[in-house]
Amino acid sequence: METIELVRYRRSLKRKNYSAHTVKNYMNIMDNFTRWLRTPLREVTREDIGAYVDQLLRKRRTPKTITCHLQTIRLFFDHLINEEGVDMINPVTKISLRLPKPLPRHLKDNQVTILFAVITDLRDRAMFMLMLRSGLRVEEVAKLTVDAVEYHRRQLFVSNGKGGKDRVVYLSEDAQSALQAYLKKRSSKAKGLFLVQKGPMTGKPISVRGIQKRIEYYARKSRLKVSCHQLRHTMATQLLNADAALVTIQDLLGHGQITTTQRYCRVSNLKVQRDYYKAIEVVMQRTQSREDDEFELDEKWIKENRV
Repeated sequence: METIELVRYRRSLKRKNYSAHTVKNYMNIMDNFTRWLRTPLREVTREDIGAYVDQLLRKRRTPKTITCHLQTIRLFFDHLINEEGVDMINPVTKISLRLPKPLPRHLKDNQVTILFAVITDLRDRAMFMLMLRSGLRVEEVAKLTVDAVEYHRRQLFVSNGKGGKDRVVYLSEDAQSALQAYLKKRSSKAKGLFLVQKGPMTGKPISVRGIQKRIEYYARKSRLKVSCHQLRHTMATQLLNADAALVTIQDLLGHGQITTTQRYCRVSNLKVQRDYYKAIEVVMQRTQSREDDEFELDEKWIKENRV
């Protein structure tokens, strides 16, 4: 049962327009924390937080998961202090774990071909094509509505994406064809774009987890290691390799910071390789020109100073 502090915190998150997915994740983490806790929330110390981290480590939670817990708990205590007026010091302020920073993983062109060869269901093909060609997040795909698509402009309106931001993305020919094929088959007049096709939830919008289960199914079928987010990474990498500007990719992906988009430069080997050879050719031409000029000067000096 939630404490009064958690009830108020949930209300605060909803008032701030956090997505239902985020609110659920935050409250699950806080529920785990409060179930473990043996002291009132307003009396939690840094020692309690350290002991909780030890508990998570004993359960073999990854550093990323533990850091996610710490960040969520810190935000909760910020809420208590700044919005509830509780007189305490945030116990999570200086506690952190050292995290590895893995590069985003993307699919190679032949892997994309292999994956989509096994996706024959029209709904699934349209969903995953939007991630690959338009860079949509799985949460954004789950929330799409039929009227978000503008076929004559070949664009898609993403409402209330990550961080509560709206943006417009564009439809490639294959993505638009996949969408049209799916909608032509779909008989429902529901507002949601992608609907559950089997079971008691038939006709309801497919959930984030439902979409993730579908990509897991196709990953097994194609024998590829692939996730929904990798399709988004693949789109960004492909655009960068095709010499699209970073600011363009940033806008399409809905990144708040250009530094997030710049991470794709580190995995886009084709562009890095192409830029290197182009630049080093200029460097070598300049170096050769300078050496030729110096050689001519040396020859001239020798001739003038010959005894």
